[in-house]
This record gives sequence, C-alpha cells and structure tokens, in this order.
Amino acid sequence: MATETGERTGAVLVIPPGVYTPQSDTRLLLRALDREAIGPGCDVLDVCTGSGVLAVEAARTGARVTAVDVSGRAVATARLNALLNRRRVRVRRRDLVAAMGERAYDFVLCNPPYVPAPEADPPDHGACRAWDAGPDGRAIVDRVCDNAPAALKPQGVLLMVHSGLCDPGLTVRRLERAGLDAAVAARTRVPMGPVLLSRRAWLSERALVHPYDVSEELVVIRAQRP
Repeated sequence: MATETGERTGAVLVIPPGVYTPQSDTRLLLRALDREAIGPGCDVLDVCTGSGVLAVEAARTGARVTAVDVSGRAVATARLNALLNRRRVRVRRRDLVAAMGERAYDFVLCNPPYVPAPEADPPDHGACRAWDAGPDGRAIVDRVCDNAPAALKPQGVLLMVHSGLCDPGLTVRRLERAGLDAAVAARTRVPMGPVLLSRRAWLSERALVHPYDVSEELVVIRAQRP
C-alpha cells in the first residue's frame, strides 16, 4: 500500500493496490477545478472517484461533495482519504449512469477510464478497470456525455479529463448535441505511461499514434448547461 502527498493540494492519500494513483490527468483536472467558483453552497459530484483526491479537494472549498465509483476498493479508499484529510465527503458505490440520474449538481467532475484497449468491452474487474475503455477509449466517456445534462443544474458545469487519443472534438460535439456549451478548456502533453507504451504497436495499427510516439496529449473538456 502506497502513501503519498498530493503535489498541489497537500492532501495525504493512501493508495492501495488496484486503485488508480493520481497522475498527470488528475493534476490537469485539479488545475481546471481551481479556476471554477466552487465553494460553500455548491453541490459537487465526483464520478469515477478512484482515490478520492478530487472529491477531497472540492470538499476543501466547503462544497457539499458526493463521490461515486463502481469499485468497492476505490470507494473504501476514497472514504479513508476523506477521513485522513478531515473532509466531509459522501462516498457511494454506484454506476455512473445511476449516480448522474439521481439529482442535479452545480459541478460534475470526472476522470474516467479512457485508454484504448483491444478488448471490445471494458473489464469488470482488476486494476485495468481503472483505465481500459474499449477500442476507441470512449466506452465510459460517451456515457458521461449522454448523461451529463440530467446531472447538471442550470449553469452547472462538467469537467472531464481524457486522452487526445479519444478524439476531444467528438466529445465536444456529443456534449453540444446533448444541449451543453462545450469546449476544450485545457491541454498538456505528457510522456506515455507503461500501458500505452505496451500497446504502441496496436495503437499505431489503428492510426491512433505514430509508431515512434513517446508522449500523449491530455485534455480537460468543460461543458456548461445553459
């Protein structure tokens, strides 16, 4: 079991095996979160919470935060990390569609599985459940896009991070078709991690990367309900 301190938040995080460790995508989403007017009186939903670091940071502002994940291990980890950091977070084991359909929020945060994988369907167990998302990496991203309007109050905001390999333009268009005002709010390039490097030949065959690429783009999509 690993223990680390969040670089930007000062949060103390316990990350057991099988739970996604905050990385560059988490940090990019945290920076986007910092630019939003989140504070007391705001209702926040953190979907695919993993370690709970985003939920803990949102709770730091005084917002009312609900965090959900399909993984029982992630739910237990997020609860522990909220307790360690003395933040009040309601953590539940829920499918994202069910969670997004229950009520509306001022902000929905999401760092979903988004890594393209050879398997047609996302896994339902194991560590790879936190990142594998079908051949185009959009199995979870598309579900978030389709359910975001029901999860947002008027003027509510969705912040979602994913790889440039998943076609950010398609995410923006899908959210716009759902009735939201959407755009890419942040971009960065980071070195490919072990998972992408191990799949580089397969990704190259699908024309998703150049055979010699060693980095990928990450984006934060911001969508607001009118």
